[in-house]
Amino acid sequence: MTPRTSDVMRAGAVVALLAISAGTAAAAEPAPPVIGADVSSFTLDNGLEVVVIPDHRAPVVTHMVWYKVGSADEPEGKSGIAHFLEHLMFKGTKTHPEGEFSRVVAEIGGDENAFTTTDYTAYFQRVAKENLHLVMSYEADRMQNLILTDENVTPERQVVLEERAMRMESEPGAALGAAMDAVLYLRHPYGIPVIGWREEIEKLGKDDAIAFYDRFYTPNNAILVVAGDVVEADVRAAVADTYAKVARRAEPPVRARPRAVTLEVPRSVSEASAKVNQESVQLSWLAPSYRTAEPGEAEALELLSEAVAGGPTSPLYRDLVIERKLATSVGTSYNSGRYDDGEFSAYAVPREGVSLEDMRQALLDGLKRAVDTGLSDEAVARAKSRLEADTIYAQDSQTALARIFGSTLATGGTVDDVRHWPARIRAVPTAAVKAAAGLLAPERSVTGYLRSAPNGRS
Repeated sequence: MTPRTSDVMRAGAVVALLAISAGTAAAAEPAPPVIGADVSSFTLDNGLEVVVIPDHRAPVVTHMVWYKVGSADEPEGKSGIAHFLEHLMFKGTKTHPEGEFSRVVAEIGGDENAFTTTDYTAYFQRVAKENLHLVMSYEADRMQNLILTDENVTPERQVVLEERAMRMESEPGAALGAAMDAVLYLRHPYGIPVIGWREEIEKLGKDDAIAFYDRFYTPNNAILVVAGDVVEADVRAAVADTYAKVARRAEPPVRARPRAVTLEVPRSVSEASAKVNQESVQLSWLAPSYRTAEPGEAEALELLSEAVAGGPTSPLYRDLVIERKLATSVGTSYNSGRYDDGEFSAYAVPREGVSLEDMRQALLDGLKRAVDTGLSDEAVARAKSRLEADTIYAQDSQTALARIFGSTLATGGTVDDVRHWPARIRAVPTAAVKAAAGLLAPERSVTGYLRSAPNGRS
């Protein structure tokens, strides 16, 4: 229930592109596709933003509510309260007892889930379209009528502590990721785990949860996304009878967070455990997100990641895996979908006999060679084509498209930002992709070493 925030505009995350090439000459380049060409949006009087994504291939709908609050918005000393409240939202309301909502969703053959990230918390159900009004009524009810008591809060806090022990404290990879974030996001709340610090979770109580709920779980701080076999008129009618009746409870505070500090000397952290069967090294750099980047900068970073390490034919893979035989696996990623700065990462799994320290240097050298020799106009054009193709091939996922629009709006973007992302990707010049690589200076990096330790954790 606490995944890392995913790349909003990355290949494999953007879905349901609709190609629009009619009217172009045969020799001309087709117009860039548009994401969600039929998507519409409107805002209720109480401030709730509504996005409608028609998809008539099957009589089902995905219903999602996104609150523009995550772990980075928590009061000082209350880490974990956003994720804790996510758990508590299933505890029942003035009109529906604990467990009823989930039981009803299961009885009608639907599924549900919820998740918390640094910047937003989301709840969703996937049901037959005739049950849309039903799940809307339940979700609108818990937006305003949640009932919390010491009797249902205290046991759930123990559940969260056990989840933390299982997913973070007992998982070397997760522990390493948290340690790297703490160093990379110096003096910024992204350096605090979404699930929170154990000693602070232990002190969270009913009053903390109610205060957080009243401050942030209000319609003017939320986004409703409905994707599926619906039209806007149907959604408008359903929300008029449900969400439109929810009153504003507060004006959410402005998200004024400190800017993360850019490192001037390289840092490193290490996690060793007997649970590690495959050692690896990861490099991370602070990088602008779509919201914080200059125009075209985030798109250039997307293309940099794809051109340098996008699969087994990429220059980084050919160099370190096939030709030099130093690694069994390499890759890069760009976490672009945060409200504040994101990160650019590269990783490698060394072959037997190659130390992690040597692998780190080889990874840095390989990235430099890939940038110096692998970013031709042709290579960047291929990267653009792959990103477009990936989005088109992924168009069957109704839920994924709902997640893209929801997460984009929850982090300061707009419907049009999603729609016209392919056009912005296509417009990036090769020179901008090369310039984006300037962010990957060794002195700005954080290195994470995941080591095997037969004698236990260190």
